Amino acid sequence: MADEIKAFNDYRAKMNEVILGKQNKVINRLFNLDTNTYAEGALSTKVKEMLGLVSSMVLRCDDCIKYHLGKCHEQGITTEEMYEIFAVANIVGGTIVIPHTRRAAEYWEALQKQA
Repeated sequence: MADEIKAFNDYRAKMNEVILGKQNKVINRLFNLDTNTYAEGALSTKVKEMLGLVSSMVLRCDDCIKYHLGKCHEQGITTEEMYEIFAVANIVGGTIVIPHTRRAAEYWEALQKQA
């Protein structure tokens, strides 16, 4: 699973470089807006990453879930906190979020092992 984490991060970085390298004004502004949204502000970056993860789970975007899991791990979120995040996502999104929770739990375990 550690290989999956590396592969995900490497692919994301490579393709972001390709996309941003095309210098499309709208796409570059969107990426910049996304980056600035998660910057420290009235809400901490930790809280913003938790919100991003819940939103990604409810929207059922596995790539987004992996990204926010990684960021949550970097922010020092505990496994106990993570499972509360999973609970919020499932109560908001309903049972259709359960398969994504399974994959998120697997990825979280891998992140915990590599620390």
